[in-house]
Amino acid sequence: MVSYEPADHGIGRSRGGLTTKAHLATDGNGRGLAVLITAGQAGDCPVMPAVLDAIAVPRLAGGPPRRNPDRVLADKAYSSAANRKLLRSKRIVAVIPQRSDQRANRKRRGRVGGRPPGFDPDAYKGRNVVERAFNKAKHWRGVATRYDKLACTYRAGIVMALTVEWLKLLGDMT
Repeated sequence: MVSYEPADHGIGRSRGGLTTKAHLATDGNGRGLAVLITAGQAGDCPVMPAVLDAIAVPRLAGGPPRRNPDRVLADKAYSSAANRKLLRSKRIVAVIPQRSDQRANRKRRGRVGGRPPGFDPDAYKGRNVVERAFNKAKHWRGVATRYDKLACTYRAGIVMALTVEWLKLLGDMT
């Protein structure tokens, strides 16, 4: 397996100082499927295709792994026309609220602006499982504090914390 280490080691300067962002895809129960690390000042929108490509759920009956979820619940940071187009092309339902500036630009353009993207507020209530998965991972001190120099080492810590949650499901740990 080839490990990818970004040139900036996933550390970037933002308002809060030196920070790192972890982009996480989970199943409906908050168990991790894919995690990517970027610098703190990096935008969220450009990372969504890479996170979706990192998902690979093995099938119990054999065959190729499942790569496309039924739907994606994401916050406003992932709202863009490109991401919505990507999800449509993969036949994935997007449950992403529209940012206020996107809404204002669409209304400003009038009829040319088109209609608003579909949004299911009841389905969006389930997005908190990702936040809960982050909270469980941050119970590990190394994940909460990021003392690791390398992004691949920090990501490995997050993957280990998420693996423990999968093992709890299987009954291997209490």
